[in-house]
Amino acid sequence: MCILESERLILRPPRPSDIESMAVWLSDYDVARMTARVPHPYSEDDAEDFLARPPDGRYVFVIARRQDGLFLGMTGLRPGDGYEFGYWLGKPFWGLGYATEAAYRLASFAFEELGQDSVHAGWFYDNPASGSVLAKLGARHNGSRMRDCKARGMAVLCHDMLLTRADFLRKQAA
Repeated sequence: MCILESERLILRPPRPSDIESMAVWLSDYDVARMTARVPHPYSEDDAEDFLARPPDGRYVFVIARRQDGLFLGMTGLRPGDGYEFGYWLGKPFWGLGYATEAAYRLASFAFEELGQDSVHAGWFYDNPASGSVLAKLGARHNGSRMRDCKARGMAVLCHDMLLTRADFLRKQAA
């Protein structure tokens, strides 16, 4: 697994020392409810189980602050119908541009290093900040559907977004 860098962030593989931080940030319902696959409550056992899973084509990165290595959240790419990408940050780090910076670096990785022509992501209707991150990258709305959310224990309206290499490059050039 590689390490990706941006101006303020390092995206690195997770390690056992991250388990406590994962559990602290993901045990916050406001964080967990914005993800599809994170249960609530979230424990250190959940984090250990997540880290023990075989990669199966996934790319998982910790989002850490470059200046001090502080664990901010996680991001990654999951194979399926193309690659789906996602990200989450601990609540104290919301609104500081970290999600956009991490998503930009992850999309660059998908296009430049994995040779993908497109990636997709989704955001729940009540998380417009995530939709804004995706729009800043150049992603376009690609439909909406109900999607299961483990933390909420129910299906939630999710807006699917498609990011093509061409749209990403066009947005960066603008």
